[in-house]
Amino acid sequence: MSLRDIRFGLRGKLLLLSSFLFVIPWFGYQYVWEMEKYLRYGQEQTIVGTARALATALHERPNLFENQASFLPSVEKGKDLYGYQLNEPIRLDGLKHDWPKFEQGTFYYTDKHLIATENVNASNHKQPINESTNSFSVSVGKYDKYLYIFFSVIDNKVVLRGKNNRSVVNNDHLLLSFIDENEQFKRFVVSNKVAGWLSAFELVDNKIAPRTPSPPLIPAPKIQGHWLTTTQGYNIELRIPLSDIGDKIAFAIADVDVDDGKVQSIIGSADPNNEHSLGTILVPSPEIERIVNGMSHTNSSIWVIDHHHRVLASTGSLKTAGGFWQNNTLPQDADNNSLWGNFKEKLLLPLYYKILTKPPTNFIDKLYDAQHLTGKHIIKALSGKATSQWRLTTDQQALVLSAAYPIFIEGNVKGAVIVEETTNGIRTLRNQALEKLFSVILAIMILGALTFILFATRITSRIRTLSNQAELAIDEHGRITGDIETSVTNDEIGDLSRSFSRAIDRLKQYNHYLEHMSSRLSHELRTPIAVVKTSLENLNLQQGNSNSSSSHLYIERAQAGINTLNQILTNMSEATRLEQMLNNTEKTAFNIKQIISGCILGYQEVYKGVSFNLNYHDLDSTTPLYINGSPEHIVQLLDKVINNAVDFSEDNIITIDVKGDKEVVEIKITNNGIHLPEAMVNGLFDSMISIRTKSKHSQPHLGLGLYIARLICHFHHGSISAQNHDKPKGVTIKIVLPLLK
Repeated sequence: MSLRDIRFGLRGKLLLLSSFLFVIPWFGYQYVWEMEKYLRYGQEQTIVGTARALATALHERPNLFENQASFLPSVEKGKDLYGYQLNEPIRLDGLKHDWPKFEQGTFYYTDKHLIATENVNASNHKQPINESTNSFSVSVGKYDKYLYIFFSVIDNKVVLRGKNNRSVVNNDHLLLSFIDENEQFKRFVVSNKVAGWLSAFELVDNKIAPRTPSPPLIPAPKIQGHWLTTTQGYNIELRIPLSDIGDKIAFAIADVDVDDGKVQSIIGSADPNNEHSLGTILVPSPEIERIVNGMSHTNSSIWVIDHHHRVLASTGSLKTAGGFWQNNTLPQDADNNSLWGNFKEKLLLPLYYKILTKPPTNFIDKLYDAQHLTGKHIIKALSGKATSQWRLTTDQQALVLSAAYPIFIEGNVKGAVIVEETTNGIRTLRNQALEKLFSVILAIMILGALTFILFATRITSRIRTLSNQAELAIDEHGRITGDIETSVTNDEIGDLSRSFSRAIDRLKQYNHYLEHMSSRLSHELRTPIAVVKTSLENLNLQQGNSNSSSSHLYIERAQAGINTLNQILTNMSEATRLEQMLNNTEKTAFNIKQIISGCILGYQEVYKGVSFNLNYHDLDSTTPLYINGSPEHIVQLLDKVINNAVDFSEDNIITIDVKGDKEVVEIKITNNGIHLPEAMVNGLFDSMISIRTKSKHSQPHLGLGLYIARLICHFHHGSISAQNHDKPKGVTIKIVLPLLK
């Protein structure tokens, strides 16, 4: 099958044209993407403005930073501490299960952190402290008004203070020193007799480990906590009011391996006995936090850091920081339980999200910890240049916009403000916009496609109706048999219908003229022919008495020509007379086998020298085949076909094959001779068609014989056709007539 054989109707063409409507959602999709770009640009400008506004509120306020140890030129891990912001209070039970997992914030102290402090023995000679195999880890956090510290000590032998021992340094103990709010150097020792609530004392002399006399011990009730013995050593969990602590601190674990023995080693963050060697501690600033919390309504994640990258204050969570659009999305459908809502939820949304992506809610971002912030944008901000950047979270799930703005104090950068937001709000807004856009466009496309289909169906129906009327108005032989109903619609198809109707009327008049032309022509010619014939007869009578042979010959030729012309006129009017006669002929039931057998006997007498072979296939010769029709016209039908077969037969053998079944009788009349031209196979039975070059019987032929045969077949609701055959070469005429049921 070639492409030319494929039918492509109006509906298909209109549907193809309507497919261009799919360009509309593509343009809508591109428009929403452009809108998202502008929204991202707006979001970038917004968070840069937020960072600038917060940094402006912190400019030239040195008291906010100097109290937080931000004045140090550098910080040392393990010595300069950071207190994480806790989300809930810690239960003082010596267990770490309620501490957040600050893997990066827990610091480990080993023998590398031995304190260079020496014991003083009874002879007042200094003896260096031995190396230690013990170690411990520390976590520091802040909640509300307290500073929490958790010590996890690994000790192969835990020695507690004896029940009757007043010394607090001849056993395992914790040394803690800091500068209080009044800039006073304070030293404390935690030395327990039993595991449980801490026994904390303030030391007031200048020696860390005096043996005798015992130093004055002042209980320190503000240091609260719990001592818990573990399989690896012991844990100390304590809290201190923030109001009692400045920004300098040091702690150390003293290890004693025998009861009431000497200190074997001291490991700590710094020398707790030396005021000038204390480290620093940084806790989130309450005052800065109050300023930052004022910006928390921006749906952003905000940090304030010092120039050591340490966090001074923070607010917000990156998972909920979706910008202004986080909680300002498009209005949703009023009734999600409606038919449209269920259709959209179950069918459309899953289809939409084959293309769209939902913003992640459980992404992981480990770029920052709660103590130390890093990044190129932060480095640039701490160098005095405000900047912003787009980045992906560490799990590559969410897109984050970061803006960093420097904080200036006396012309120097003392810190920076970092503001971050995800694009989840914009992506949610974009998805909702695309959902509504796709839904509206889908509805428009469906309605448009239905409209196109209905319109195309209406047009094709009218065209098909017009085509059917045209087909029925002219039969397969070119005769006008009906009319075309004139359309009253005022459009092109209506104009075409009216044009067809006028054309059919004109053809009908012309065909009527052609159909009756032969009868009129024969009527008009018969009168002068009769006059000529009569005159010739009279002339013949007058010449009868003379012996002129030439005059007699001319008269005979004229009479022969007149007879031939008369035969032609008779043949011309025969078809018209037959058609009119068939319209008034009544049908009767008769046995067509008798008609065929009788005709064959007659043909053998008429056509001398021609052999007729009659064959009945699959039929008993005695079984009748009844049809409903006119026996006289069936005889005329056979006469025309047999005469045509005899004229074209080359071996003078005519074969007649009769085959009948329950519904039809099939008659095949075969002669051996020349083939029909291919162009004449289908038009052989039309009027005035003849391919004879000469006739065996010298009879005039106008091509009306087989046309008359077709008229008779149609009168009997049958058909007649011709086909060429080979071996031997010849032509077969097949007549099919319905049997009487």
